[in-house]
Amino acid sequence: MPRNPPRLRPVSEASTAGPRVVVGAAILDGRAVLAAARAYPPELAGLWEFPGGKLEPGETEAEALRRECREELGVEIEVGERVTGDLATGGGRFLLRVYYAAVARGEPHAKEHAELRWLLPGELDSVPWLPGNRPAVDALREALDA
Repeated sequence: MPRNPPRLRPVSEASTAGPRVVVGAAILDGRAVLAAARAYPPELAGLWEFPGGKLEPGETEAEALRRECREELGVEIEVGERVTGDLATGGGRFLLRVYYAAVARGEPHAKEHAELRWLLPGELDSVPWLPGNRPAVDALREALDA
């Protein structure tokens, strides 16, 4: 019998069914929200999103958000509650979970994005958001206007 017959071969993370969880940070400063313009890939460059990214093996969602904000913005953040429910994005390949956050240390700098902007609730529609982020943008606007 072969050492690893196909039916017994270990399952890799990439081959498991279901979307991969990604996290986003809706970083607030008063009523302003930090938005980040994608620099890449080319088909997404210029579209705006919440800073964040994919979870690494063994990470909690809060740990992933803290790591991503250190890498992308050079800041330490405090992570709060979820902004909205799960958001399907990337053609169903990803499940986006956006959390409220605040800068605990540092000043945000665009290390991996083309640009950063602080947007007030009335300015949230002034940039073209990634479609998967739109429900969280709308939920933020409602919460900040309440």
